[in-house]
Amino acid sequence: MQHTLADYRSCRLCPRQCGCDRTAGQLGRCGESADCRVASAGPHFGEEPCFTGHRGSGTIFFSGCSCGCFFCQNHQISHGHQGRIMTPEELLEQALALARSGVHNLNFVTPDHFWPHLRRLAAELRNADVDIPFIWNCSGYCNADTLRQQLDVMDIFLPDFKFSDTSLAKRCIGDDSYPQLARQAMQMIVERVGFLRPWDVSGDICASRGLLVRHLVLPGEVANSLGVLKILYNDFGTDVPISLMSQYRPMPACAQRDFLNRQITMAEYREVCDYAEKLGFRKIFIQPKYGDPNFLPDFNRRKPFAGNP
Repeated sequence: MQHTLADYRSCRLCPRQCGCDRTAGQLGRCGESADCRVASAGPHFGEEPCFTGHRGSGTIFFSGCSCGCFFCQNHQISHGHQGRIMTPEELLEQALALARSGVHNLNFVTPDHFWPHLRRLAAELRNADVDIPFIWNCSGYCNADTLRQQLDVMDIFLPDFKFSDTSLAKRCIGDDSYPQLARQAMQMIVERVGFLRPWDVSGDICASRGLLVRHLVLPGEVANSLGVLKILYNDFGTDVPISLMSQYRPMPACAQRDFLNRQITMAEYREVCDYAEKLGFRKIFIQPKYGDPNFLPDFNRRKPFAGNP
């Protein structure tokens, strides 16, 4: 445990580089100390089919977040810090029970600021003969030095690519370097683990390794989404796997700021999907408009869960 704690002194795990001594109880920009706080753990069926399969993705949600989007769809966890502190031994016990329950993978959600705990956990799980894939489910707001360590340990990377617009990034997370950092992170991931494979949209075969990029379409910010798709196209071509998400809901902070304070429209989501098709992406998950299961954009009608090679 001593080695784990040492990494939280003058913490520089994320791009915030806050330098807090989290071992002394100081809270980093993530809002957490060196005590690992877990919000929930269990089989999850709300991920893409290639992760949930038929038995679920073994998802562990960690409290706090270094990215800190004010509109976070899990704000009770990221900003409200709901959850309970777990010792490394308790975390291992929880993860082992989850792995042995039959889930297809272990899915670590918003884990960046607890990387020292996760590094230890991953080693202990492999030593216990847990051989299912490990998913690093993150914001895309990555420190390159920390990511290099994660690339040695994790099998699947599921980063968000939230912002192509630097001014929007500044307004939402207080850091206009997000697009550059996220782009760098995805290039590093692709160089090491490649694109997600196997690619199966039915859930009959679950993914074992590689990258899938998620993007949440924001209300009134279609240009930001088109910019994200253009960057992905320019950097990786048409085979990069993408999940375009439509389930945005305004959170309390949106009303306080009078910004992003509505749902996205069908027309906005359709425009993003149409642009993805125009660019020629071949591996895309798209969603019905959240709350309106009858809505299917034209792209989805033509190519249900597009992506069969």
